[in-house]
Amino acid sequence: MNPIETNRYRSPRERANAGRAARAITPRSSHAQFEINWANRPDPVSLLEQQAQSRVPSLVPIRYGRMLTSPFAFYRGAALIMASDLATTPNSGLSVQACGDAHLANFGVFASPERSLVFDINDFDETHPGPWEWDLKRLLVSAEIAGQSNSFSEVDRREIVLAGAQEYRFAITEFSQMRQLDIWYSKLDVESLLKNLKKNIKSGEVRAEHLDINKAMNRTSLQALRKFTEIVNGQRRFVSAPPLVAPVRDLTHENLALDFDDFKNIEAAVAEYSQTLSHDRRHLLNQFTFIDLARKVVGVGSVGTRAWMALFEGRDQTDPLFLQVKEAQTSVLEAFTSPTQYANSGERVVAGQRLMQSTSDIFLGWNRVTTTEGTSRDYYIRQLRDWKGSVTVDLMNPTELKLYVRTCAWTLAKAHARTGDSIAISAYLGQGRTFDQAIVEFANEYAQQNLKDFQALEAAVASGRVVAQAG
Repeated sequence: MNPIETNRYRSPRERANAGRAARAITPRSSHAQFEINWANRPDPVSLLEQQAQSRVPSLVPIRYGRMLTSPFAFYRGAALIMASDLATTPNSGLSVQACGDAHLANFGVFASPERSLVFDINDFDETHPGPWEWDLKRLLVSAEIAGQSNSFSEVDRREIVLAGAQEYRFAITEFSQMRQLDIWYSKLDVESLLKNLKKNIKSGEVRAEHLDINKAMNRTSLQALRKFTEIVNGQRRFVSAPPLVAPVRDLTHENLALDFDDFKNIEAAVAEYSQTLSHDRRHLLNQFTFIDLARKVVGVGSVGTRAWMALFEGRDQTDPLFLQVKEAQTSVLEAFTSPTQYANSGERVVAGQRLMQSTSDIFLGWNRVTTTEGTSRDYYIRQLRDWKGSVTVDLMNPTELKLYVRTCAWTLAKAHARTGDSIAISAYLGQGRTFDQAIVEFANEYAQQNLKDFQALEAAVASGRVVAQAG
């Protein structure tokens, strides 16, 4: 296809007409549907086992253990299961750079390069082009499940999900009327967020402790230095806290599960990674010296993929830099959409993150490591702790969760407006509540399915089919 034809100018009117025309093919009310050919639906435990094949075997039981702490925790690890299900549901045909795993726990605060706190999506392991509806459905189903976990009434849960769908529709319409540069520069800084919530704090509907930013601002390299390291013979070293934190010096070829040579030449790996940074940031990285490496278990869905902490020192031992080196595998969306255009999965993650986030970590980059056995693995790299913080959803009351869901929905709409056709999406959604109400029905139906899948994993553990380990 000729790139000039692909990118030809279309007027706002043409783009809006395309969005409205999509309604004839995929009515907005059809998004309420969750009708699956159950005879052909993959077994959810089999999908998890499929993912486990490329993960560190000794860590897979921890993944299952974490997923079994609650239906919401299970949902966090079930991105592949839901992608498989979403592929059978209606979509408008309007694509964006999708997050692929846009549940409530994958939003949070972090420091911008200008040293201000911003709120945005913060997990892009599954990012890939795909239908915008898939991201929104994953977000709002997580809101329904969170409401159920918090024992909210059905009325409260419906209002929360409806508010999220409505906020997305309002936001995408607002973005559709903006200039492209204004969309690109849009961001949600925490100071503005606090101002917007001030009246709710005064009324007592929102508890101020949930908005305390001090905890996030204390999550720095210095805090990580105290938590994860110690002085051994005059040198900084990672402490050992197996199986969750394991310094590379303690790992053998067996318990590292054939990863022992991944970073045999760490200096070469760092040099290769630095080539993916801009010149100024590469210069900054070169002011630090590599000190130590440790494997660290992170997240829920990510458990079992290879994740490392790398410690660097600047002028002295009180000037640390911590980088997270995290394995990037194939996005769960790829099997149901199109192959990635990137040869390196780490680059896919970084490219998607830079597209969707208003501002990104200055050390965000990627690398590929080839072991002496000839196995190649892709990684993306970012700072481990740089004012990073998240909200504890299971401590929220209904008013707090509704405000948080609306904030996440606005943020998701911003990311989609940066990477997709906001005019067409807005025209498709329209001014009424048809789509909003359909999503409420879908969220309720899929939350019930998520509970059944959670119970299927429980049964698989009880039968001995898979092993779960707390931790």
